Amino acid sequence: MRMAFIALGLLAFAAVAALAYVRLAPNPPERWHVDPAAVTPPSTPNFHLIRPGEGPVFAMTPEALAARLDDVARDGGAERLAGSPEAGHVTYITRTRWIGFPDFTSIRVLPAEDGATVAAFTRARFGVSDMGANRARLEGWLAALRDAGP
Repeated sequence: MRMAFIALGLLAFAAVAALAYVRLAPNPPERWHVDPAAVTPPSTPNFHLIRPGEGPVFAMTPEALAARLDDVARDGGAERLAGSPEAGHVTYITRTRWIGFPDFTSIRVLPAEDGATVAAFTRARFGVSDMGANRARLEGWLAALRDAGP
């Protein structure tokens, strides 16, 4: 019986240590702040990529789109990891509600014929599948921009 309690205690300690690592592991910007136009997609399905020319076009300047997108992302709980709206290239970090798994979204705002568009690469740091969360988040941000209008 004593061995069972020790094993259970070790298992609980390992679980807490794993959860702490997920929350506290460093996220170096030089690793996660990438250009969506130049990225090689990972072999795992835990990402969503919008290449230049594939995203929606918004009837506003690139500067206005970058500022609005930053507002939408940060209102949704994202934090800037690197870059700036002024530079037109930002990487955001978002975390899952309960465990805090980090996801990264790199966005570059580009001029388009009738306004501005985005190239974006969103991906999970841990795991193989994100169950579509990254795609849904990015599509939600773009939908919020469309709903806000010019």
